[in-house]
Amino acid sequence: MSLHDSHPSVVQRNDPPALIRAYRGESPERTPVWFMRQAGRSLPEYRALRVGTDMLDACLDPALASEITLQPVRRHGVDAGIFFSDIVIPVRLAGVDVRIVAGRGPVLEHPVRTAADVAALPPLETEALAPIREAVALTVAELGSTPLIGFAGAPYTLASYLVEGGPSKEQLRTRALMHSDPETWAALLTWCADITGAFLAAQIESGASAGQLFDSWAGSLSLADYTRHVAPFSVRALDAVRGLDVPLVHFGVGTGELLAAMRDVGVDAVGVDWRLPLDEAVRRLGSGVSVQGNIDPALLRAPWPVLEAHILDVLERGRSARGHVLNLGHGVPPDTDPAVLTRIVEFVHAHG
Repeated sequence: MSLHDSHPSVVQRNDPPALIRAYRGESPERTPVWFMRQAGRSLPEYRALRVGTDMLDACLDPALASEITLQPVRRHGVDAGIFFSDIVIPVRLAGVDVRIVAGRGPVLEHPVRTAADVAALPPLETEALAPIREAVALTVAELGSTPLIGFAGAPYTLASYLVEGGPSKEQLRTRALMHSDPETWAALLTWCADITGAFLAAQIESGASAGQLFDSWAGSLSLADYTRHVAPFSVRALDAVRGLDVPLVHFGVGTGELLAAMRDVGVDAVGVDWRLPLDEAVRRLGSGVSVQGNIDPALLRAPWPVLEAHILDVLERGRSARGHVLNLGHGVPPDTDPAVLTRIVEFVHAHG
């Protein structure tokens, strides 16, 4: 498995962008910066473009998904685009009935909770990923030297949506299934890992220069449960793209106690949320991986001097890592003033 000769990672192999160098621990001339959820609700141009279009339909319209991915790159001058999609897109492409409910998130009419439910899950066919490949190709053609990061939800987070039937703060049904029926759990997580791997591979093969695995709900797990019941399936998902030789990033929310285990699934960088100082995260992770993060999203509302001091603190703590990509400790809140994000990018780039 290899990338085509015109792939950005091949073309830029001898002079990679700052983001790729930071992920690989190669000390770029400045700290690269991008924001999780930079494409979407905080941008007026996004809201105008989405009028009358369902969220999942927008993700599966190649031209629309590409334009939404490009919007924050144009506006903010960030060092990477993040492919505009949704965690449940591969579930939808496999043929499972899932929809986005405003104010709630992904919802399934028929949750997956038994061995029979898991056995009935359809495979994700290669041809179903055609709109993803097309959207990535369109985006990369417009980005030029700016890299695109591929996006995928981790198997545990996908499983949580399937079992709970929608978003859940504690994943009680999910964790109960994990312990009460290990065989069904393994079958479910295998299915989730395989569709996640295929989804991420489609993006990277089509032009994405890095891949990020989001485990949004992993913070509900103990270290023992994560290591035994979840990590092997994240490994399986990432195995689908390891041969493509692009940097891989792993991020979870509320996962300070899991960082080393998340590193051990085999990634180049680990994202850190706002709860843990970066230098402490580096101490837990060791020197073999880069870090990403971790501006507190709440401080995007603060007066600039407060936010500036916080950014400087994050940058200083990030110096202890082999490589640091500045980001938020989670996604951009929908009510964020876009001008604040632009100012952060300009400040970080000027800071060096």
